[in-house]
Amino acid sequence: MFNLVCPTVKHSLKYFVAGSSGVSDFPEFMGAAVFDGFLVGYCDSNTRKVETKQDWVEKLLENDTQQLQYYNYECFEYLPNVFKDRIHFFKQHFNQSGGVHVLQRMSGCEWDEETGEVNGFNQYGYDGEDLMAFDPKTSTWITLKPQAFTIKEKWNADKPRAKNNEIFLTQLCPEWLKKSLDYGNSSLQRTGRIT
Repeated sequence: MFNLVCPTVKHSLKYFVAGSSGVSDFPEFMGAAVFDGFLVGYCDSNTRKVETKQDWVEKLLENDTQQLQYYNYECFEYLPNVFKDRIHFFKQHFNQSGGVHVLQRMSGCEWDEETGEVNGFNQYGYDGEDLMAFDPKTSTWITLKPQAFTIKEKWNADKPRAKNNEIFLTQLCPEWLKKSLDYGNSSLQRTGRIT
């Protein structure tokens, strides 16, 4: 007898954002959205617009103005200022002056289509090293670098921020991932590939 095992189908929606200081001719802030390995959107502090990278994403955002408003707010109002402040804070915390510094965040969610399991993630890196990770199950930050212990304590004390992270990772992101799947699949069925 053959034992056929069907692989589970996992989908992901990931957001990569980065802020920098001390780098000339480079945006101070940039963000990218990646769905199932495909770049679907991009923004940076130089272009000051959300650029869709797939035709179906344009249609999705036309029909879901909440997502478009969220991306515009995150890309041009909230995150550039937050990243600038955090880089300044980290430079002070790590006793650094001047030089080139980069703060990165990767956040998003994965959904197992077969089991329905959703896993959210939110991780920060600073100057190329892992720094902090958010655990949505406990709504707490975990230190990935011992020098970041006091930062972790400060971030864990901010309960409203922790709740916002938890809601985004466990509710909003999975909802948007499934919408992306619907729009992306309809594009695949119509054209045979994501364009």
